[in-house]
Amino acid sequence: MAKKILVIEDDKDIRDTIVYILEEEGYDVLSSGDSKILKNVTEHNPHLILMDNWLTEWKSDANGQQLSKQLKTNSKTQHIPVIIISAVSNIKQIAEEGLADSYLQKPFDMDVLVEIVKKHVR
Repeated sequence: MAKKILVIEDDKDIRDTIVYILEEEGYDVLSSGDSKILKNVTEHNPHLILMDNWLTEWKSDANGQQLSKQLKTNSKTQHIPVIIISAVSNIKQIAEEGLADSYLQKPFDMDVLVEIVKKHVR
């Protein structure tokens, strides 16, 4: 059975690219343009969450760093690896403060994306 990856990215082109790459690698990919999907994250039971830090909805909700911290401090979801993606220069610090398992700097190389996902999918 394929490992399930949840991709949360508001930029449709980037989201579609990530989904394509990961599906080509044999993953079952569920994607969303916003974080509302996290309300039912335990029902989806992903093996990994790949999440943009600056979701356009963040002003009314939370950014990727805050969402990651919520996931990692919840006993029902803390086991799910979270990778934050962003183009900001301090992405490493953002990921650390959000308790994320790792980060991916935009723009990213396809091979780096695959490598980081393989490293964290259990």
